[in-house]
Amino acid sequence: MRHVICFGNELHGDDGFGPAVHGRLGQMVLPPDWKAFNAGCRGLDALALFQCDEVIVVDAAAPAGQPGRLGQPELYEIDAESVLAGHDAGVGYLLQALAAMDGRLPALRILTAEMAAVTPFRPGLSAQMAGAVDGAVNMLCAWMQGRDRNDKEGEESSSRMQQEEQ
Repeated sequence: MRHVICFGNELHGDDGFGPAVHGRLGQMVLPPDWKAFNAGCRGLDALALFQCDEVIVVDAAAPAGQPGRLGQPELYEIDAESVLAGHDAGVGYLLQALAAMDGRLPALRILTAEMAAVTPFRPGLSAQMAGAVDGAVNMLCAWMQGRDRNDKEGEESSSRMQQEEQ
């Protein structure tokens, strides 16, 4: 089994990116070996979702001047001390706890979108983050089909997945 785990808090503006991606994936037919989860702002209890063969983590990244920019940080690039509003211990802390666990770890990819601003208790994505949702879903579809985002066949297969939902 493989999981897409989307983190974020819809009540905190652009931090709702993960739940927005999850909502879009929920409208699609995913490959049979994939499941999507809205982990919200869960803490260490989300470790149970990592008990599978492969995981793609989706989350908002801190503002850095290019809102909506998609990123694919490596595990070592995620700061465990970086805690955004509404994230409890932070996804970085969760991922470092995962790396410290004994046993077989799943293959891991991380997909982020850079927030325009941290806006506690202001629901709704900025225009840049709302636009990034489509790009993220296309990338996820390609990855779930076993193709990289730069692969033309991956783009075609993600289009087929989206057409199947209709």
